[in-house]
Amino acid sequence: MFATGAAWLVADWQKSPLGEDFWQASAAWLLVLHGGGAMVTLLVLGALLPVHAYRSWRSRRNRIWGAIMLAVNSVLVATSFGLYYMAGEMLRSWMSNAHIAAGFSLPLFLLVHIALGRRTRPARAGNVARVE
Repeated sequence: MFATGAAWLVADWQKSPLGEDFWQASAAWLLVLHGGGAMVTLLVLGALLPVHAYRSWRSRRNRIWGAIMLAVNSVLVATSFGLYYMAGEMLRSWMSNAHIAAGFSLPLFLLVHIALGRRTRPARAGNVARVE
């Protein structure tokens, strides 16, 4: 999702009102790929909520960053819906900026979430280090 979104942004910036077809066609195909990836991502998020998020929330692990991940993904879902279905240019510009900001911040937030989650993971019986 990050790659297609970033590539679309570059292609969109390169579009010219003079009608250069390469960047226009590239932006259109990247948007199709990004939208298709979003559908898969929604399936993954739907699977993560009842299993991963619910279990971790109940065990009181990594709650702050889990909530941040949920919030950022919710912003991405809401703004993508708005970008696809809303028509007003002022609202569209705001949603686009929010979507881009959330999309560029998500990889960093995900890395922090994973790193902190691993630090708070309970030790498995077979992986317990000996203290001698």
